[in-house]
Amino acid sequence: MKRSWSAAFTAYLDRRVMLVLLLGFSSGLPLLLTFSTLSAWLKSEGISRSAIGAFALVGTPYALKFLWSPLIDRLNLPVLTRRMGRRRSWGVSIQLLLIVAILALGAMDPARDLWATALLALGVAFLSASQDIVIDAYRVEILDPQSQGPGAGAVQTGYRLAMLASGAGALFVASAWGWFAAYATMAALVAVGMAVFLFGPEPAVAVSDSTREREARAADFLASRPNLQGRLGNVAAWLYGAVVCPFADFMARPAWWAVLLFVVGYKTGEAMAGAMANTLYIESGFALEEIAWVSKIFGFGATILGTLIGGALVARLGVMRALLLFGVLQSLGNLFYVVQAMAGHNVAALAVCVFAENLTAGMAGSALVAYLSGLCNVAYTATQYALLSSLTAVGRTLFASTSGWLADRFGWVDFFLITTVVTLPALMLLPWLARHYRTEPPQHG
Repeated sequence: MKRSWSAAFTAYLDRRVMLVLLLGFSSGLPLLLTFSTLSAWLKSEGISRSAIGAFALVGTPYALKFLWSPLIDRLNLPVLTRRMGRRRSWGVSIQLLLIVAILALGAMDPARDLWATALLALGVAFLSASQDIVIDAYRVEILDPQSQGPGAGAVQTGYRLAMLASGAGALFVASAWGWFAAYATMAALVAVGMAVFLFGPEPAVAVSDSTREREARAADFLASRPNLQGRLGNVAAWLYGAVVCPFADFMARPAWWAVLLFVVGYKTGEAMAGAMANTLYIESGFALEEIAWVSKIFGFGATILGTLIGGALVARLGVMRALLLFGVLQSLGNLFYVVQAMAGHNVAALAVCVFAENLTAGMAGSALVAYLSGLCNVAYTATQYALLSSLTAVGRTLFASTSGWLADRFGWVDFFLITTVVTLPALMLLPWLARHYRTEPPQHG
């Protein structure tokens, strides 16, 4: 059921949507602590460029989190699960470990022990990706279907605010009190999300009878095999339900392969353009200070505005209409890069370009998160969302890696025109996917 315009925006005042905002903040904090903030620290310690570049590999867990998501989805933690529930117990446990890991990373001396610094950074990234698994599942399960759009906008807003804190905020603290103080401050801020898991409700979901029956039949079959008797059969049945069933359930849906293609392609054009944006600005004659100030003022504000507007309009228009509308606007937003390429060193043009691109990307991001949330079977929320969200990284890595070659080959204007139309195949899939979209929401008990 679609909401009125006022109800679509006042949905952000809902208590559970506010909880999701806080979880989004906790989710976004660790990313830059193992990426740009860490790179700045390493540079200040005199680490070589090649070594700093190699540190990008510590982000691998974000792309592979679907591999261990079944354990978080189905495994109960002793004692804690009985007291807090599965989602909250996993959330608190991972965040406690994350706080310790961030503190340990901040206490390192990269100039003396670079390998230990790299291993701790990898540990922070692994725990951060694991935290994301829990937070995404919690968000999908705690919100009713009409709140998934605002929830998507809220979680992304919290995420962006956290990136500002762990990026510019951490650098400010480091310049005044040192790097350990910066990382200790960020570790303390993880408590924002922990408070939600400690004091918020445990999601109550109802798994469909068909899902239970399918798993029961598989368990009976495995237990009946001569070589899988007793405890071994129980373990095999559990692994089947935790690992095989989430993927089998998804692949049993109509047009599942088209869904995967759409998820990969929806933000490819935006990722390709974004990968070369700073290069365009520098070649247009802008100083780094000009780029930084415009990005902070117009870029950050436009992204927050876009995610909030996008989340509210998803509730008002419906997921599929919003995906199509925002996808078109996102593609058209890339045309402002063409304007910038033709305008050269013009601060007004730069401000308009940054604002338009970030606004439309934020709107499209909220719609995509809401869409992925609606695809999840609540019996396998963490696993299926981890898989789908991992696929969105393909466009940011595989296809965006060709951006430099395309820009050299065709020039700035033609390159950004290419990024404008490259998303069209994904958008053309939408009317067909709309007929197969699983509109039944997560079932709450």
